[in-house]
Amino acid sequence: MSPLSRLMARLDLLHPASEPEGLRRRIRTARNYLPLIIISVVLFYELVFVRLGGPTFELWARLLFYGGVGPLVTFFTVEWIAEGVRVRERAELELVSLSEELRRSLRRLDTVQQLIRQLAEARDLEEVLDAAVVGVVRATGAQSGVLRLLGGIERACDASGTLIPHDPASPQEAQAESWEVSLPLNVPEARLGSLSLRFDSVPGLETRSLLDALASEIATAIRSAQQRSRDLLSLYEVDRSIRAERNMDRLLERILDQMAERAGAQASAAYLVDEDDVLRLEFARDFGGQVWHGGPVSAFAKRVAAERRPLRINGPDESSVLSGSGTAVGLPMLQGDRLEGVLILAHRDTQALSDARLPLLGLLANQATLAVRNARAYLYSEELAIGEERNRIAREIHDGVAQSLAFSAIKLELVERLISKDPERASAEIQQIRQILREQIKEVRRSIFALRPIDLERYGLVETVRKYVQDFGEQNGLKAHLEIEGEVHLPPSDEAGLFRILQESLNNVAKHARASNVWVRLEGGEYATLTVRDDGVGFDPQAVSGRVSSAGGLGLGQMRERMESHGGRYRVESAPGQGTLVTAQLPQS
Repeated sequence: MSPLSRLMARLDLLHPASEPEGLRRRIRTARNYLPLIIISVVLFYELVFVRLGGPTFELWARLLFYGGVGPLVTFFTVEWIAEGVRVRERAELELVSLSEELRRSLRRLDTVQQLIRQLAEARDLEEVLDAAVVGVVRATGAQSGVLRLLGGIERACDASGTLIPHDPASPQEAQAESWEVSLPLNVPEARLGSLSLRFDSVPGLETRSLLDALASEIATAIRSAQQRSRDLLSLYEVDRSIRAERNMDRLLERILDQMAERAGAQASAAYLVDEDDVLRLEFARDFGGQVWHGGPVSAFAKRVAAERRPLRINGPDESSVLSGSGTAVGLPMLQGDRLEGVLILAHRDTQALSDARLPLLGLLANQATLAVRNARAYLYSEELAIGEERNRIAREIHDGVAQSLAFSAIKLELVERLISKDPERASAEIQQIRQILREQIKEVRRSIFALRPIDLERYGLVETVRKYVQDFGEQNGLKAHLEIEGEVHLPPSDEAGLFRILQESLNNVAKHARASNVWVRLEGGEYATLTVRDDGVGFDPQAVSGRVSSAGGLGLGQMRERMESHGGRYRVESAPGQGTLVTAQLPQS
């Protein structure tokens, strides 16, 4: 019986209506019949018994009755009352004891509730372990407690609830007069560790039952915290692997492969909404490992797109490239109210892909949505850049090469008229035309070199910079010096941005600096740092900071904005007659 039940029973005993049935019946009988019996006995004694003898008999009879029977009755009556008082005193003492036990139980219950609440509110595994060992020691009144997880993680606590460093050889652990209780921390699928407590005396059955219940709660909380940590790590790994990917096919392949690995799926597919709001299959890997680009849109994918919520089905979807699946999970890719696409994971077993993994898969789908939008934005920006580059080439040809060629044609007509009349002047005009054509040939070659595609993905940033600087010096008749130091690790988009800065900086050197030497340095570290320095004529950065370059490329302000948008820095130092130093920095991954 619990302390509360025993207390309520004792409270009932203190109430007259709840006294033992025999005592209550005797009191009721005595109250109802004793006065009548006493009166009847006295009347019989006085009116009948006393009158049987003479005066002497009457005197002794009264003395015997009132002097002997009266005190005897009074004695037993008082003794009966005293016995009742003693019973009540014992009940009151037991009530006090049970009240104290109840208060201890309520304090223990409050500690247990607080422990369960702290376990539920803990943000990570460390907080779960701290709350668990402190809460158990306080709830059970143990001298100390140690919580050990497989893998070597430990938490120890003393009787005051203070976390302490755990030393197995410490005096506290070796006390001979203490009793140790060790409990396993198990969940259905695995053993997580153990919980060891030391007590002043052998714990009772109630304490042992409480420990078993708390061990189960702690094991469940630890497993939940571990699962949350794994889920967060999965999100981080997925985000890191897809953040900088701009190739849509590779991006979808990475997303699906990682989601399938974490969900235990055997096949996957990604459907994206095109510019006409039509759902199309972009990438899929079927149960045989074959990759698909394009194909029919499954009915299940259409249903997920229509309902815009995660769904799970059992049974095959024969209209899709994932036909033969036993179960499938569909995840919508939503950006606000807009549907970007649908991700499908499938398994041949009808019992696979449990609903418990849907929350994590939904978060991964959100990360995938952002990555797909970024990749689409990057592709769109590339299209814009290509259009701008075409316009720039058109302007250069119109303003430079075309006008120079037209001017040369006019000069040739003049030479044709002068060649017979004034040969010397005609010869001078021919020399001028030759010089103009040579300059335009250089300009065309420079433009072709700047527009030549660079395979960053194939060679990497360092090797691409090495080849580009070497070719730049040969193409422009400059001494190009290159120095590379440290390791450079940047996402693909950052590599492209830093290389674009190098191209623009060297292009400006070729067109404007009139330099003999250019020094390029690429350095790794906390930041990937690119510096381009020349010994040319220099310029005033303030005077040209708001303009684009004369070649129609990126201006200084645009290059600074490009670096800052990637979390980097950009600086130009120059003055007339003192050359130019360009510094660009991006944080390393």
